[in-house]
Amino acid sequence: MTISFSEIRTVLLDMDGTILDKYYDDFFWEIYVPQKYAQKENISFDEAQKRLFAMYKAEEGTLNWTDIDFWSEKIGLNIYELKKEIEYLIQPHPDSEDFLKTVSLDNKEVYLVTNAHNWVMEMKLRKTGFYKYFHGTFTAFDIGHPKERIDFWEKLKQKLQFDPAKTVFIDDNEEILQVAFAAGIKLPILRAYSSSKKLPKKSDTFLTIKSFKEILI
Repeated sequence: MTISFSEIRTVLLDMDGTILDKYYDDFFWEIYVPQKYAQKENISFDEAQKRLFAMYKAEEGTLNWTDIDFWSEKIGLNIYELKKEIEYLIQPHPDSEDFLKTVSLDNKEVYLVTNAHNWVMEMKLRKTGFYKYFHGTFTAFDIGHPKERIDFWEKLKQKLQFDPAKTVFIDDNEEILQVAFAAGIKLPILRAYSSSKKLPKKSDTFLTIKSFKEILI
């Protein structure tokens, strides 16, 4: 399926799962951190996962969810240093750079909007070299709200002065797309393949793409 970008002036892109393979994040939080936590607490890996997953669940949809300072203090591990230890796993989706090159040269404003902590965003953009494709970057910590809150989108509109009716937003999280749509974003699009290790997602509500090529003409 193709859509015309002729009326689109602003392109908003999520980072993890949308332009970057979410395998890095899934492995980090589901495997690597539990391994380190199990060693520190002298408990089994299964018990470490059980404890941590309960902690993660309690913070979903809040700024704490991606706040590496919060998690470092809560579980007694230096999360940023651990992230750097497996930095080699950070990879873009195979079609991401071609898409970024195309839209950034097409007289459109291209912005990264992410829930990631600023340090983590900077590490990933440095690793991939993707900084050069964006007119600006905005994290939940810059705005003061996670993307799951409509406050995020209202404040982003104030900062960028973009026209929601001429804006496309691509994310791998359908809940976030629903909030963006409620804030007036004309074209929310679901990125089906967030992780190279997982099956594609489906949506009955939003246009869903497996590849960025599907929306380029």
